[in-house]
Amino acid sequence: MILLHGAFDHSGHWGYQVPALLEAGRRVVLIDSRGRGRSTLGTQPLTYELLASEVLAVMDALGLERAAVAGWSDGAIVGLVLAMQRPERITRVFAFGCNMDLSGVKPDSPSDLVARVFGRAVADYARLSPTPGEFERTSAAVNRMMKTQPAYGALDLARIGTPVAIVAGENDEFIEREHSEYLARTIPGATLTILPGVTHFAPLQRPAEFNTALLAFLTAPSTAPS
Repeated sequence: MILLHGAFDHSGHWGYQVPALLEAGRRVVLIDSRGRGRSTLGTQPLTYELLASEVLAVMDALGLERAAVAGWSDGAIVGLVLAMQRPERITRVFAFGCNMDLSGVKPDSPSDLVARVFGRAVADYARLSPTPGEFERTSAAVNRMMKTQPAYGALDLARIGTPVAIVAGENDEFIEREHSEYLARTIPGATLTILPGVTHFAPLQRPAEFNTALLAFLTAPSTAPS
C-alpha cells in the first residue's frame, strides 16, 4: 500500500492512516514526493508523469512488483497517472480530492485556509528538508505544475482498467464536485464516494471516516472491467 501526499504536504500527513492500514495487515510505503518532506527538488521541471516514474523507482528499489495506491490531492493525480500508464504495477487507486484537468479546480479558494496551509508548509519544509533554503524555488515549481497540469481528457481516463475509487469531501475547498462526478463516470468501473461534512483535509479532519472508506475499497470486489 503506497501513500502519496498532496501538493505542499509530506508523508507525515498520513499519520492517522498508517496505524489503521497496519492493523488491517497492509504493508505501508510512505513517499515524500520530489521537493517535499525529506526529498530534494533537483533541477528537472516538475510533472505528474515525473512523480509517477519516481513512485515506480521506489517500488523497484523495494522489490515491489505491484501495489495499491492511496493518493490525496496531487498524490491522487499521480496514482491515476500510474493506473493509466503502468496498470500492470498498480492493483487499485483510492483517489481523494483530485482533478485530472484544470477545469476541475475551483477558481477561488478561501484565502485564510490557503494562508494556514501555506504557513504550515513553510514550517514543515524548514524542519524536514535537506535543503531548507530552497522553499521559494520549490513552491514556485509546485505552483507552476498545478497551474498548467494535469491535462488528461475523457479518452485518457477511459483507458484506465485498474479498480478506482473517486473520493471527495462534501465541502472540498479546491475541487469542483461536478469534476469528481465526471471522473467517476468516465473511468470504467470507478466508484464515487462523497464523505459528508468534511473538506479537502478529511484524512486529518475525520480520520476514522476516511479510513473506513479506504479500507472498504481495499477489500471490496473489483468493479473494473477485466
